[in-house]
Amino acid sequence: MTGFASEQGAGLEHDWTWDLRSVNGKGLDLRLRVPDLTGLEAGLRKAVAQVAARGNIQLSLKLTRQGGSDTLRVNPEALAAALNALNEVNKAATGQGLAMAPSTPAEILTLRGVLEQGPAAPATPDGLVPLLLADAERVLAQFHAMRCAEGAELGRIIAGQIDRIDELTDEAETRAQARRPEAAEALRTALARVMEATPGADQDRIAQELALLAVKADITEEIDRLRAHITAARALLADPGPVGRKFEFLAQEFVRETNTLCSKSNDSALTRIGLDLKYVIDQMREQIQNVE
Repeated sequence: MTGFASEQGAGLEHDWTWDLRSVNGKGLDLRLRVPDLTGLEAGLRKAVAQVAARGNIQLSLKLTRQGGSDTLRVNPEALAAALNALNEVNKAATGQGLAMAPSTPAEILTLRGVLEQGPAAPATPDGLVPLLLADAERVLAQFHAMRCAEGAELGRIIAGQIDRIDELTDEAETRAQARRPEAAEALRTALARVMEATPGADQDRIAQELALLAVKADITEEIDRLRAHITAARALLADPGPVGRKFEFLAQEFVRETNTLCSKSNDSALTRIGLDLKYVIDQMREQIQNVE
């Protein structure tokens, strides 16, 4: 389920900015980009787990000291690149018989990017981590409220799709009942055709085979299971807890029963209903990916 929240705070001579966002995910994948402060990451993971059970979630915290002076510091990546370049120059010069004077540390520091200016690393006064964890509740509440609002809207969409599945299941049952006289007549015609083509054949045995075919073509069990799945889906929608994974499994069962219904239909009208069912179920499966 998607969500976003951003908050700013200040305290103990520090300023900070929270950024929290999530996208769909099968499980809870929490990625933190926060300062390396003892107890901060563990506390944030515990707090996020209390409001989210699913999704790829990214939480970042930018922390600065109020009035912190800028300091000079060495950029490790730029230093490594500069040293590699100097080494290549020395090798090339040696290959040409040229002697190069060794570079001094002061000269290396003058190379572009090796020495940079930036804010001093913030100190960690006592009480900063508890203050940050307490302030994180604000951004988590905003994040949770957004996800709840989206979940409520998704619930209405999925409820409408379940209602449509229910309607199509009724249509399938009605069509299945209406075609029974046609199916019975087709079996009698088939029996007469077989008996005419094979004089002396065992009529009872042929009738049994045709009856077996009729039983295999019956979709009563599929209709009953679809109705059971509809009841289970509505119960999941009413459940206040995380139901996304359960809904995914149930959607697979919807697909299974609909596929069987189509394979048994042997009737263009019933096949059309089955295809409509598959279309709505596929739409529902897409929405379920967003459900926690």
